[in-house]
Amino acid sequence: MSKKLEGDLDPLWEDVDWAIGQMLIMGWDGTEVTPQIRNLIEEHHLGSVHMTAKNLKSAHETAKIVQELQTIARNAGHPYPLLIAIDQENGGVNSLFDEDYICQFPSAMGVAAAGSADLAYSIAKATASEVSACGVNMMLGPVLDVLTNARYQPLGVRATSDDPQEVSQYGIAAMKGYKDVGLATCGKHFPSYGNLDFLGSSLDIPIITQTLEELSLSALVPFRNAIATGQLDAMFVGGCGIANPSMNVGHACLSDQVVDDLLRNELGFRGVAISECLEMEALSHEIGVKGGTVMAVEAGCDIVMLCRAYDVQLEAIAGLKLGYANGILTRDRIFTSLRRVLNLKKSCTSWAKALNPPGLSLLSKIHPSNLALSRKAYDDSITVMRDRDRLLPLSRSMHQHEELLLLTPLVKPLPASSATKTLENKNFISSSASSQSLHDKWVHRDRGAIMSGEGVFRGLGRSLARARHGKLLHTSYTANGVRPVHENLIHRASTIIIVTADANRNLYQAGFTKHVSMMCSMMRASGQNKNLIVVAVSSPYDFAIDKTIGTYICTFDFTEMAMSALVRALFNEYSPSGTLPGTLRKSKKVLKSRRNWLVETYNRDRDGRGLDELLQAIARASGPHLQYLRSATASSFELSNPNIEESHLVVSNSSTQALYGFCATYFIKNSGVGIVGGLFVDPGKRNVSVGRSLHRAALRLLSQKPGVAKLQLGSCFPGVFPGIPVVDDSGSSTAGSTGNTPGGGASNNAVAAAGPGSSGSAASSTASIRSWFARGGWEVAFPRRITNLVIPDLNRWSPPEGLTRHLANAGISFDLIQGPEIAEGVLSHVAALAGPEVVELYRYALSQGNNKTCAVVRAKVAGSKKAGNGADGGADFTAEEHSGDDVAEDALLGTVIVCSPGSTIANFLPPLQPLRSVHGPASHGGGSAGGGGGGGGGGGGGGGGASGRSASLSTEDSLSAGLAPGPSSNAFDENTATGGIVAPVVVAGAGSASTLLLLQGLAMMAVRQNKNHRAVRSVLSWVADEAYEPLLAMQFEVLQTFDELTNTIENWSDLGST
Repeated sequence: MSKKLEGDLDPLWEDVDWAIGQMLIMGWDGTEVTPQIRNLIEEHHLGSVHMTAKNLKSAHETAKIVQELQTIARNAGHPYPLLIAIDQENGGVNSLFDEDYICQFPSAMGVAAAGSADLAYSIAKATASEVSACGVNMMLGPVLDVLTNARYQPLGVRATSDDPQEVSQYGIAAMKGYKDVGLATCGKHFPSYGNLDFLGSSLDIPIITQTLEELSLSALVPFRNAIATGQLDAMFVGGCGIANPSMNVGHACLSDQVVDDLLRNELGFRGVAISECLEMEALSHEIGVKGGTVMAVEAGCDIVMLCRAYDVQLEAIAGLKLGYANGILTRDRIFTSLRRVLNLKKSCTSWAKALNPPGLSLLSKIHPSNLALSRKAYDDSITVMRDRDRLLPLSRSMHQHEELLLLTPLVKPLPASSATKTLENKNFISSSASSQSLHDKWVHRDRGAIMSGEGVFRGLGRSLARARHGKLLHTSYTANGVRPVHENLIHRASTIIIVTADANRNLYQAGFTKHVSMMCSMMRASGQNKNLIVVAVSSPYDFAIDKTIGTYICTFDFTEMAMSALVRALFNEYSPSGTLPGTLRKSKKVLKSRRNWLVETYNRDRDGRGLDELLQAIARASGPHLQYLRSATASSFELSNPNIEESHLVVSNSSTQALYGFCATYFIKNSGVGIVGGLFVDPGKRNVSVGRSLHRAALRLLSQKPGVAKLQLGSCFPGVFPGIPVVDDSGSSTAGSTGNTPGGGASNNAVAAAGPGSSGSAASSTASIRSWFARGGWEVAFPRRITNLVIPDLNRWSPPEGLTRHLANAGISFDLIQGPEIAEGVLSHVAALAGPEVVELYRYALSQGNNKTCAVVRAKVAGSKKAGNGADGGADFTAEEHSGDDVAEDALLGTVIVCSPGSTIANFLPPLQPLRSVHGPASHGGGSAGGGGGGGGGGGGGGGGASGRSASLSTEDSLSAGLAPGPSSNAFDENTATGGIVAPVVVAGAGSASTLLLLQGLAMMAVRQNKNHRAVRSVLSWVADEAYEPLLAMQFEVLQTFDELTNTIENWSDLGST
């Protein structure tokens, strides 16, 4: 400072005791001015006061007590008002709380999650306006720490992120918001609290182990950038240690290497340096407060903080006086700090302002707009990191009658919250527990946060119950783990929400959550509906990289406002748009940077051979679950059905004609249903957006069909792609298979090749495919489960004992029909109980009457048809001819398609074909599905073929030839011959026992037909939902399992814009 400025100083400062008073910031316990704090101001000339939540009862009381403190200082002869400093970082760290006048805003990381530096500025300005109205003139903020080891730092969500540039951007925005209201700013915690190591010493001193070069590239960047703006008034210097090859510092705030050399000389800081609170246990044990206070000033600190203990504060004052008397602290050194402090006071306060805080008169005016900003900020900050199974919103994934379970940890209430105020009013918080400073949390390693705080999340539970207008179960969990009460509640609920609060440091929370996640997975595998949602209400890193948690939400704090925003997000009042700040957000943006491939219409002549090669390549790269693709060819997708519009799409290399991807789409006329009947990507072209480009093009194409109302993912006709493949970690189908069931990496290369890659388990790959389609707009929560079954050795098959007798006792008889002329009753039955593509499948099967390769088995009430020989144990068929009027519609109980080995229908249902070598020749010849001629590839509508035939079927073992081997391109081979049974459709209203009997009876009659025609195995294709279960008792095994999805077209309202 210049001599002129020194000459401008009040002669009062010639008394060094006055100057020393300006170099201290102190606090006290209590919500009223005590004799101790009064004495510090009047007798020891204390120039700055640090106030915390334990001093501030409300906005009105805060303005009142600050005014009283300033009046004491004015009457005591202070030339300048007191600096009144508080921590009002928002999130979980606030000193001032008043539900009526002070608004809650998200933490620093929560604000960054909202993704707007402008929002950060607005929040800082609103916060500053509120505290300034109460007489506060200095904000201990912004936090400028970089979380270089994000998951294990106690600073947590108080920091913006692990990206130094992002920390700079949001920190400077906040700083400008404070300054524009007139508050002094104080960056913290220099040189960094975001990269601390706790080495386990008895005094628990956190250490920075990075070299100065490393610090300069990361941790120091935000401090350097904030200093460069010229708007940072003060710097809070931490009490951590530094241990690296060039520096060995016990406490940063006591080291001239840190304050004078690094902060001032290297970074060019010219403002006020404030020390960490010297009431730290580690410092008092090692050095003592007297010596520590002198060391802090000698190191370059201008203000030394002593939080609350009056005797320690007096000791610090005595230490400074003794340091000056002993010549350790020179007059010039003291006056250098004094000038900096007085310049700061001039910039942020005056007596007119200090003695007349506007208080409630201003707060009542700005509160409505600040409250609206608060709600927006929280809504924007809520981050859904994953929703793999589309559980959100809960109204979509839960039925009203189902129970929701909320499991919450025991956590300490936030210092400035209604929960704490309630506890304080009831004297539930002891003075020792509530006296801890915000600045020495780490000193006492208060990292467990386990309190008798069961009520912290009670409001969340009530809000959830109100929002869903249904039953909610809520209980807490502790380090005792999963107890019987938890297990009972988990069994009752269909959806479980687990709340975690800094689980990486409270490891019991991580263990509890993983245990419950495993329980839910096991229950889902057994067929139970058990959904799990994990909500991190503090550090978002609890399960950020743990992909086993399928639905993971981050709120960044557990204030009332955050929990309210969470409930709104869970129940679809808005769509959460937050993203995890820092490097994880950047990596996510990289993943979203996708190519847009040219999508063309499929041309048989140009693309047929390429499609054959694509299917074979996928089969070679897939596990056993998808080996049926070996038998699929280009002709498998070509129905040539006049009732179905086909529009297939490809992404190809125009130079080599190689197909990189193929998508089959179908629109069934007059049904309003568009179908994605296949989506395949070359295994070598995954994760480069080929599948995404095809998928979006297919959705746009189908959405433009006249009258389209629903889109379906998966089809039974053709049956190359029944839906999303479902396999478990063993590689087997999840549908309760027995024996040696084919399974494997279905999701790795076939249908799922359109989605993201996965090097993990088959089950996790299945989940990633489901998640991929969910991101594409599909609601995946309520699929229709489709199962293919197989009897691998018909020579060893026999019907269940007593089944024939039970069928006879139930009055159920069977016959077999062929030909379209008598199909009306069957098609009406199927149309009433199944989708339109199933109707077309039956229509095609009945049209193959001329070659006798396909027929339909009917189950009906005994005697409703003209009597044949079936019931008396004689011949299985009669040669009688019947019209469609022979069986009344209301007498028809069930149907199933049966086809002989090599039938033409197998061209469109590859699982019905015998497996051929994956290296064998591919052919895109074969028949069409338009009806009429057999395998030749033509024919008119469904009317061609022989006249209708009907023959009664006996339930006895002797069989006569009802079908003949087919002439398809898959020539009959008695060593691999596969008989087909397709799409059982039964009336469900007769009761579960009757339905089971119907299914088993239809399957038995069809299997006998397969066996009679020398098939060595039977494949039962397309069994919907739980209908496969009674068939397992008949020696069927699960072959493949798929999830078919049907969504309304409204899911893709944005198709036109992308």
